[in-house]
Amino acid sequence: MSLRAKRVFCVAPQATRSNLTAKAVTRDLRRLGSPSRARASRWYFKTGKGEYGEGDVFFGLTAAELRGVAAKYRDLPLHEIGILLNNKVHECRAAALAILVRAYGRADREGRERIFRFYLARTHRINNWDLVDLSAGDIVGEHFLEGGRERLTRLARSTWLWDRRIAIIATGAFIRRGRFADTLRIARLLLNDEHDLIHKAVGWMLREVGKRSPATEQKFLDRHAARMPRTMLRYAIEKFPPRKRAKYMAMG
Repeated sequence: MSLRAKRVFCVAPQATRSNLTAKAVTRDLRRLGSPSRARASRWYFKTGKGEYGEGDVFFGLTAAELRGVAAKYRDLPLHEIGILLNNKVHECRAAALAILVRAYGRADREGRERIFRFYLARTHRINNWDLVDLSAGDIVGEHFLEGGRERLTRLARSTWLWDRRIAIIATGAFIRRGRFADTLRIARLLLNDEHDLIHKAVGWMLREVGKRSPATEQKFLDRHAARMPRTMLRYAIEKFPPRKRAKYMAMG
């Protein structure tokens, strides 16, 4: 057995109730960290001065290791999740959100409302694209399926970059159920957004619509491709045949 395998194996299947603390989660994450991966993550998540992830800190875990820790602490109390979400280390926030997604999926109606409100009150800590993508669809999107989606519009109009990404990524929950109107509505609101990470997210969600209803995506593109940012358009048409991709890229 390799050293890496031994390190992963040492994470127990589930924490004991007395050990369900943010401090214990952080300890396990730190133990699994790798300095070389931490350096790579600082580059990958754009942590330099003036970049979108400026100043973020990493332990350097793989996605599998992070999922393992989240599974171990799946019963972490909400107030401890809040402490973990406030941690300066990226993987601590990611683990907090992974645990929160699990909790939302298991909760009753009252518990889901509490988690949803908890999440929206802390979007300032959900401050990188992977953190949004990990959680927005499974919490915000699932919650908005039951109504109240005017708040989705408010998120899309927020000055906070990550609120806007939450808004469009959340609509993935609708797409999975064959409901495309909200994705298209939020996409229209974000057509003039200046940030590359919004362009990518909108294009991705439009591509997901197209997987299920090519005609719906193409109707949207026929109307809006000429003024879509090129990155957004490239993401949206990524799976199109070459000739059709060229047609849309030539618009505008």
